[in-house]
Amino acid sequence: MAKILTADNFDEEVRTASGPVLVDFWAQWCGPCRMQAPAVDKLAEEGYQVGKVNVDEQPGLAAEYQVMNIPTLILFKDGKEVDRMVGVQSKAELTRRLDLYK
Repeated sequence: MAKILTADNFDEEVRTASGPVLVDFWAQWCGPCRMQAPAVDKLAEEGYQVGKVNVDEQPGLAAEYQVMNIPTLILFKDGKEVDRMVGVQSKAELTRRLDLYK
């Protein structure tokens, strides 16, 4: 399962992490976000570094990364944003993009 990210642990889990980290910005009420969740969770099960930010509970993080639509998936490498996807993405596409930054 993907790690739950908050303002308290975002630095440790994302900004100081080595290698690629995929962060899924989502909300409970969002249908497309619920469609995206199984692919994100499967990536975590496969050993990729994956986290989830609930935009309703963490509006500061959503604002900091200018998340205007959800789901938004941001790929970080060594703490810096390197890629961004808006809308539902296939697991294959997420894997492909993660593997680019290994």
